Amino acid sequence: MSIERIEVGKRMSQAVVHDNTVYLAGQVAHQNAGKSVAEQTQEILENIDRLLAEAGTDKTRLLSAQIWLSEISSFNEMNEVWDAWVAEGNAPARACVESRLAAPKFTVEIMVIAAK
Repeated sequence: MSIERIEVGKRMSQAVVHDNTVYLAGQVAHQNAGKSVAEQTQEILENIDRLLAEAGTDKTRLLSAQIWLSEISSFNEMNEVWDAWVAEGNAPARACVESRLAAPKFTVEIMVIAAK
């Protein structure tokens, strides 16, 4: 069983591939930090697409998603972007909760697991 790590840092890897499963770290919007929930969600989903492609898979193979919102009142705004992005008929198992994030400029964080 091999393990491949993508974008390895001192504290964490952005993605880890083990056998035929891809685990992504929680993604936040660095370029759109401090901007709207929709803008942050869009950037995060683009990062997820990029990391999944680098790992040899894509959003049609999502197994699960965890979403953290700094304010649950932004649930509908995030979902508008999410719903336009998720592959029709391939929605993952998903949880979405309100939580304090690592920095106030981040209002959304998303972590996914996908099959290869």
